[in-house]
Amino acid sequence: MRDDQMTPAPIPGRSLVRSLGVIGVLFLTLSVATPASSVFVIVPGMLQVAGTGAVWATLLAGLVCVATAFVYAELSSAWPVAGGEYVAVAQTLGPMAGFAMLGVNVFNNLLFPPVAGLGVSAVLGTLVPGLPQIPIAVAVVAGSTLVAILQIRVNAWLTGLFLLVEMLAIGAVVWLGFADAVRPFGDLLLHPVMPQAGALVPASAASIGLATSIAIFALNGYGAAVYFGEEMLDAPRLIARAIMASLALTLLFEGIPIVALLVGAPDLHATLSASDPFGLIVVLRSGSAMADWISIGVVVAIVNAVIACILACARFFYGTARDGSWGRPIDRWLVQVHPRFGSPWVGTLLVGGFGIVACFLPLPLLLVLSGTGLVAIYAGICVAAMVGRRSGKTAHAPYQMPLYPLAPVVTLLALGYVCWTSWFDLEEGRPGLIMTAAEILLSIAYYWFVLRRRGPWNVHIATATERDA
Repeated sequence: MRDDQMTPAPIPGRSLVRSLGVIGVLFLTLSVATPASSVFVIVPGMLQVAGTGAVWATLLAGLVCVATAFVYAELSSAWPVAGGEYVAVAQTLGPMAGFAMLGVNVFNNLLFPPVAGLGVSAVLGTLVPGLPQIPIAVAVVAGSTLVAILQIRVNAWLTGLFLLVEMLAIGAVVWLGFADAVRPFGDLLLHPVMPQAGALVPASAASIGLATSIAIFALNGYGAAVYFGEEMLDAPRLIARAIMASLALTLLFEGIPIVALLVGAPDLHATLSASDPFGLIVVLRSGSAMADWISIGVVVAIVNAVIACILACARFFYGTARDGSWGRPIDRWLVQVHPRFGSPWVGTLLVGGFGIVACFLPLPLLLVLSGTGLVAIYAGICVAAMVGRRSGKTAHAPYQMPLYPLAPVVTLLALGYVCWTSWFDLEEGRPGLIMTAAEILLSIAYYWFVLRRRGPWNVHIATATERDA
């Protein structure tokens, strides 16, 4: 690798404004992780697969995510840059690997807002039947985009308020479950069962393993803190705290409701088989009115996640444009920072505009296009962390993960299992893996035949002056 390929030479543009503390970044990161959405939308799939074994699945997934969070914390401490994961990979593994990571993130980041927007009408459908899916999704993405243009501190506090609504919805479920517990917690651990052919049978290791892979995706989001690194005060020293606190709270806000539901479910088989088990227990314990209010809380959680994702994605594109990834006209547009709000407003509008257009695509197609990019991203940063340690390129990071190399090794082993289980899922898993591989190959081709011919691809790292600004 030529040294000049990694020499900072950013496209001219205003810097992002540093105004966030740990709490502000924590609010934004938790909003990306969106615990309430995971509980009400993703967890039911875990329960149908593994039954009460979902408790073990959450514990195992939590261990994997703690390991991955350590990796994120060290790399983000070394390079708290708006571009996120691809910057760390480029710094340690070279520009081509970095751009492959960038390409995967383009799909992973851009497709979440329309997917989440299309899911809003399904939740609202319990309150107002017959709502049109696409217009609702367009309204959610468009409104979230306009909010995301505002100053980052405003968005941090706004997402914090939305998080409070999420927590109230989760808190209601937890209270209803624990208030009238009908089975001890120990039974969930010692005798896990799952639904099968109208009965409950012992949960198999394979089913718990499959649920663990689902839980890893449900807990994802803690690494999004790095996208806000250039707007965080003293980011190299403090960003690791935001990442680890976000994961800890996500584990609590997703794990406790699962336990509350399972110890309090009057009919365990019906609960495990239900498409909306949390709504079921709410209706049984407190009536349909409370269930409607909780549905509103879930909608707020989804909208909050869309806002936070657009915020993060806009900063990602700001970073890619500053590094000269798309060509001069596009790069110069994307690095524009709003003179009043200090936000990358062109990038925000780009992300929102793409999301609105994507709302008109079939949801199954969007899910396949998003692929299993998270697997590639986690694997990339784990390898980057190990190479960075070996080469000394992460030695300057104020935060160093404990018990190295345990964290990246554990994550890579878990990702291998996720890939293995995904390959045998012919509906979404295998097409997702193939799509992710295609994204990587397409990104490498773009780097080799387009970007490389323009000259060195410069990955910008904030100087000491910029970090302290």
